[in-house]
Amino acid sequence: MARIGPRFSRSEPRERVRDYVAGLLSGLQRKNSWWIAEHAGESSPDGMQRLLRKARFDVEAIRDDLTGYVSERLGEADGVLILDETGFVKKGRASVGVARQYSGTAGRIENSQITVFAAYASAKGHALVDRELYLLKDWTEDPDRCAAAGVPAERIAAGTVTKPRLAQVIIERADDAGLPFQWVTADAAYGSAKYLRFWLEQRDQFHVLALRGKDDVVIGFSQPRAQAVIDDLPERAWQRLSVGAGSHGPRRYDWARVPVRWAWRPGRGHWLLARRSITDPTKIAYYICYGPRRSSLTDLA
Repeated sequence: MARIGPRFSRSEPRERVRDYVAGLLSGLQRKNSWWIAEHAGESSPDGMQRLLRKARFDVEAIRDDLTGYVSERLGEADGVLILDETGFVKKGRASVGVARQYSGTAGRIENSQITVFAAYASAKGHALVDRELYLLKDWTEDPDRCAAAGVPAERIAAGTVTKPRLAQVIIERADDAGLPFQWVTADAAYGSAKYLRFWLEQRDQFHVLALRGKDDVVIGFSQPRAQAVIDDLPERAWQRLSVGAGSHGPRRYDWARVPVRWAWRPGRGHWLLARRSITDPTKIAYYICYGPRRSSLTDLA
């Protein structure tokens, strides 16, 4: 709190944000303004709501402070930047970015906000470090609505930005901030965007990105689907590996990889990676990988 304190020009929000964060870190059953205000000894949620809705502070500077803090406390040369989106179900139309759209949180099309998040992970721990709100055309084509909700002018001018493009913004920002990460990971919503993969490769940024089975990969001069390539593998190509501890013990899967692309730059390699469930071999996940030529199957897994 001492680090981010200067981002608040007034003492009241500076003190209240400390109580708000303490509430988030507490064992409260619910983390809304009512519960957090009571935890802080306040008689009503008005102050907490005012902090979140109207208080003026430098949000982007606080994000940079957080990135610096995570880099100092958790930073490792082989760190991983993890990109994923989260949906926040909403009832009304006023929340910025809210629209009827698919929400993975709800598992269906729902009135919600969608935000692309970045987490940083190393052997020392993990933490969220950045976020970008996704805006559909319902918003970007209505400047007045955006302005009323406080959307920055430069974001309005940019129009609709895809989620993989938002991921690029986040990755670039983390890199510029000096956050030490060797690998980038994301699910198929990002891995299926070829322009994101090309951009990462141009930056020589190692990555393991999920693919859909129907996505094509380059094998020599052909472009078969990922699923077809893995289906043709003999059983001896699979290795059983543990990729860390889960809530029910070691997370064990069968893994296999196939070299892809016909030309590799010196010291670098490209692979199609597959993860197969031990209990249900029909459940297979696919990943496109770019990294050091000597990367082992365990490294990629």
